Amino acid sequence: MRKIQVQGVHHITLVGADRQTSIDFWEGLLGMPFVFEQPNLDNPGEGHLYFDPGDGRLITIFTNEDRTPDNRRTPTDPGCVHHLAFNLSRAVFSQVLERLKARGIANSGVKDRGFMDSIYFKDPLGLLIELACYKFEPPVGCTHAQVMLEAHKTRVAAGDDHIMEVHLADAIETLVARTQGTLSDRSGAGGA
Repeated sequence: MRKIQVQGVHHITLVGADRQTSIDFWEGLLGMPFVFEQPNLDNPGEGHLYFDPGDGRLITIFTNEDRTPDNRRTPTDPGCVHHLAFNLSRAVFSQVLERLKARGIANSGVKDRGFMDSIYFKDPLGLLIELACYKFEPPVGCTHAQVMLEAHKTRVAAGDDHIMEVHLADAIETLVARTQGTLSDRSGAGGA
């Protein structure tokens, strides 16, 4: 049977409360430009706000002025969204705790995930948000996913429980060897 091959996330749509709560959070806190607005074409009583998360794709929010924010944790039952994660540069990530504190937003503190660092907090409607920062940059022409695949293979071969920085470094070396040519013998120029 033939696949329906996807080529990335087109957009994610969330059910929001009022319009201003969405603008204050998505653009005001997370810096996502508010780029488009129209009625919800399936429910004209709602607004449909569009935000750019930084990669040209979209986060969209259905708003209704009759709904008010409720920051109790959203359901985590099977089929529900557990959290949304957004990529940050190391420079911005290093400022997150200070900036959340300045706004009085409770958070998890920095969590070391082996291949990335993460900070978690809830949006005004109780959805868990993760701000993540990779511990590596992929080689030119490669993606983070390709590095993760190679690091996973290295981790499994080593019998390690989770991906660590050594696996990332080895994965990057493997990808460079695979994608970049050299005139020398790759068996260890310069020693060990």
